[in-house]
Amino acid sequence: MTVHHFGEGNSLLNQFVAEIRDTDIQKDAMRFRRNIERIGEILSYEMSKSLNYQDKVIQTPFGAKEMALPKDKLVLCSVLRAGLPLHQGMLNYFDGAENAFISAYRHHRGDEGAFEVIVKYFAAPALEGKTLVLTDPMLATGKTLENVLNALKEHGSPKQIHIISVIGSQTGISHIKKVFPENTHLWIAAIDPELTNKGYIIPGIGDAGDLAFGEKL
Repeated sequence: MTVHHFGEGNSLLNQFVAEIRDTDIQKDAMRFRRNIERIGEILSYEMSKSLNYQDKVIQTPFGAKEMALPKDKLVLCSVLRAGLPLHQGMLNYFDGAENAFISAYRHHRGDEGAFEVIVKYFAAPALEGKTLVLTDPMLATGKTLENVLNALKEHGSPKQIHIISVIGSQTGISHIKKVFPENTHLWIAAIDPELTNKGYIIPGIGDAGDLAFGEKL
């Protein structure tokens, strides 16, 4: 797996990541969602540089112009519900892409740190020969993405897989390196070093789904 870690360099991306981490700014759910969306836009742009292109002649009012345009058929697949703002940011740029959605959540057994990831809702187009882009804002343990990958197998084999995430842990990245194809690309804004005993990223941001859409039961 190739990891593209944009937190290692200085860019405007750092401002948006700083704001989603800030406990005072987090109180504004609309701003939180918009910042996640903007991070999705930036990572989409960076990912677009790795896609395949073909020359096409464009007719303008004053003549013709040959331009290199993307030719890959993309399927954007997001994990509900936290992935929705990130998905929207990607869709702002890849507006011609097909879309898939999957519901995956952690089921904790009592107060123990152990949990299982349960997949309930799943809707996706055929993936055979297409470029699959998986989006999950928080790449904590990597188990959610592993389960999503397994659920998608019945829809065909994509020719390429990309993962777009906002913040990940070293543990989670190490895990998905083991279960995803070697030629997978991870595009990520920040990597944090640790996890809590319940699998949440430290320092991270907290619960992305709750911050974007309100607390759940």
